[in-house]
Amino acid sequence: MTIEAPETETVTTARVSCDGGGGPLGHPRVWLHIPADKGWVECPYCDKRFEMAEDAKAAAR
Repeated sequence: MTIEAPETETVTTARVSCDGGGGPLGHPRVWLHIPADKGWVECPYCDKRFEMAEDAKAAAR
């Protein structure tokens, strides 16, 4: 069974940050790196998924 991420954001850089949003209701800011071979990463706190945009993937190759 595959569980969908609660939120997905398309980004253009491999390094992203996540603080859970919501100001004081969020979580500590973490910096994440999207592996080129995978193309996405999930936040370990809130499970938000960050995916590289297709044009950004092509430019990185």
